[in-house]
Amino acid sequence: MRDHLSEYEFWCKSRLDDADTLSSLDAMKDDPTKIKQFFSAPLSFGTAGLRGIMEAGIGGMNVYTVRQATQGFADYIKDRGMEKMGVVIAHDCRNNSRKFAEASAEVMAGNGIKTYLFESLRPTPVLSFAVRYLSCAAGINITASHNPSKYNGYKAYFSDGAQLGEKEASEVSERIRRTDVLTGAKRVPLEKGIKDGIIVIIGRDVDEAYLGEVMKQAVDPTLIPSVADGLRIVYTPLHGAGRIMVPEILRRAGLKHLYTVDSQMEPNGDFPGTPNPNPEFAEVFTEGIKIAEKVKSDLIVATDPDSDRVGVMARDKNGEFKTITGNQMGALLLDYIITSYKERGILPKDAYAVKTIVTTSLAAKICRDNGVEIHDVLTGFKYIGEVIKKSEENGSGTFLLGYEESYGYLKGTYARDKDAVVASLLICEMAAYYMRKSMTLCDALELLFKRYGRYAEASESIYMEGVDGKERMSKMMDALRASPLKEICSRRVAYIRDYSTGKITDTLTGKSKPTELPASNVLYYETEDGNAVVVRPSGTEPKLKLYYLVHSDSEEGALGLIADMKKEMKAYFA
Repeated sequence: MRDHLSEYEFWCKSRLDDADTLSSLDAMKDDPTKIKQFFSAPLSFGTAGLRGIMEAGIGGMNVYTVRQATQGFADYIKDRGMEKMGVVIAHDCRNNSRKFAEASAEVMAGNGIKTYLFESLRPTPVLSFAVRYLSCAAGINITASHNPSKYNGYKAYFSDGAQLGEKEASEVSERIRRTDVLTGAKRVPLEKGIKDGIIVIIGRDVDEAYLGEVMKQAVDPTLIPSVADGLRIVYTPLHGAGRIMVPEILRRAGLKHLYTVDSQMEPNGDFPGTPNPNPEFAEVFTEGIKIAEKVKSDLIVATDPDSDRVGVMARDKNGEFKTITGNQMGALLLDYIITSYKERGILPKDAYAVKTIVTTSLAAKICRDNGVEIHDVLTGFKYIGEVIKKSEENGSGTFLLGYEESYGYLKGTYARDKDAVVASLLICEMAAYYMRKSMTLCDALELLFKRYGRYAEASESIYMEGVDGKERMSKMMDALRASPLKEICSRRVAYIRDYSTGKITDTLTGKSKPTELPASNVLYYETEDGNAVVVRPSGTEPKLKLYYLVHSDSEEGALGLIADMKKEMKAYFA
């Protein structure tokens, strides 16, 4: 294996056909740190596919690493005897996303696999739906979700419409490693593939089928029309793929007054004015608030670049816009769906919901109090999809809602990934429900807390960029396992869940029981009073993620405890 300098020289001397890669190689010729960063180790292919900075090299997102990944994926599909089923490919608004999507299509076609390529950018959930709708073997979506503009990524989906599981991703990764990054991919030029019919451009027909399925997920289709004269919504796609789908679904639902942030409606991979196009961040709502104040809007909705996440700001009791977090919105939606169905006597007896282990425990309390089963899964929407799949295979259970704290929600089984389009529909419908009660979503949230207690959550990241980032994260997790936390903010740690060993250990008795979840590099510390700190390495970014899940008698108490936890954990990782 070549060292990073030899690898860089090899790329420079090779006959490359991509101008961006050649430009990147030239730009880093006098930057040894950058050469080491992008030529030391290949991008890791996992359950979330690939994600990285767009630069030349085996460690960058470029047309060659995309071709290599697609060849490995194609080999896996052929080895499974599924090549005749075809593959569908989509992309978001990012720089190079269309080029990477077309490169993927050329490689799939070069392997004799019929390929359906969307005509232009589409939300991630449309790709998940299309895999199922077209009965394809797999899907590829070129996106880096909500990351800054220098990133792009490659999400791989299997025949059920969900992202690859651990086993599948490992097998694809092995085939990628066997493929030479510069010369190993088989290709058919795009124009020839289209002419020969092995590459098929798709669009509106699939969109219509998708929108039809999303409309079926309305809890009460009469609500939005009933308050349409008064309900005002401001929407921004943050320059991304939700720009057509979200306004269209809200129009079909009966919304009359939708105001868009025009400066953010056009696709733009540079994300001007929103360098971090993540609806979790309050700053992305700045332009939307200006419009909302002018038109007296009740709600501001923002979807991320690939439109699988949605964030919301609503007016509080003082008339000011306040962020509703992903945990809070998920709890609100879950409560609304259950309450609305119960009011009309149509809540299924076998109803169930799914959340991730780092998502608020308020969801579990809502479900328990309403006779709804709740499933906890590992972080990643593919695990929510697995529960849905198993339920369908067993012929039992009616899926109500799946969600994760990072602003991702799904109602319905037409897709197997989070969907900001259906979430936008449900959020606006819920706003209509509470408008009829002379309440805002902030009022509804306070009512929820009065009923169930004050819950609060937060997360933070410790970034570890550079070639040794993964090694540093691994050492930190090893250190935690070697010397487990015994107390958090003077509260005894009662249970330690180590998802890598699959054990939940009672620290008082030393006894353990299985987590009954797949192995994952996650540590979950639960204190004797039921609060928790969770630590895990990110699967897509060079960072260690920490989650804080607390409850208290008051908002001040909950937020104060989170602040103390953050301070203590910061000192621990210093």
